[in-house]
Amino acid sequence: MSETLQTTDVAASDADVLAQTAIAVREAGSALRERFGEVVRYRTREELMRALAANDDTALDILRPRLTRLRPDAGWVEDELDGGALPPGEWWVVDPAEGNVNHLHALPEWAVTATLVRDNQPVLTAVHLPLTGETYTALTGMGAHLDGRPLRVSGTADLGLSIVATSQARPDEDEKVVRRVGSSITAMLFDALVVRTAVPATLHLLNVAAGRIDAFWQFAGARADLLPGALLVTEAGGRISDGEGRPWTPQSESFLAAAPGVHAEAVATLSR
Repeated sequence: MSETLQTTDVAASDADVLAQTAIAVREAGSALRERFGEVVRYRTREELMRALAANDDTALDILRPRLTRLRPDAGWVEDELDGGALPPGEWWVVDPAEGNVNHLHALPEWAVTATLVRDNQPVLTAVHLPLTGETYTALTGMGAHLDGRPLRVSGTADLGLSIVATSQARPDEDEKVVRRVGSSITAMLFDALVVRTAVPATLHLLNVAAGRIDAFWQFAGARADLLPGALLVTEAGGRISDGEGRPWTPQSESFLAAAPGVHAEAVATLSR
């Protein structure tokens, strides 16, 4: 998933960028926290989209200028729901309000994420949880951290003793994907100890990286949902693949992040 950086100069530069990126996501998170607390009522899809956009714009007004100054030549992914490969070069993949619907419903599961992608490989990421004040960071070859403390995936070696998680399909997802999600949950209910199903994906992946849960899987999915957690899990010693155990890329149709001891069992369950 990740490659060791080749030069000390590049590593130092990326480390500096990561430090500034972490500051940016914390500032954006503070702005969103000021908007949090009341359930936002909406009666139509149009009203919902306007409310989601208002949160996004609040965070982007802070993130875009700061991240652009850090990497002026990097591209910017405009739609956090986009998937697939990016053109060559550097790109900022940002989800200004990951779990935006939860925020609107006064639920606590939401975050601000920013990931620098270089030639379709995430090289650094910062994820901030405004309600807890936690900031998760990862830098290629330098490990994953929670507020400066190293993260490590769990040592569990038995799927039957594992807590696993998935995130539901996106709204208006293809019926085939929705049914595949449902069948995979059923399979995991037979094989794992506990199955958690919720959005957003990033928060599950943080828990995999921190060793709190043992595996996360998803079908389809957006780059902004998966790239931050993929880097965090990889740098925390976890394994990343598609649902059939093949190398994962943003073009893959499935995604699996797991502790090494349960990865093969999880692949077998998802492949049934």
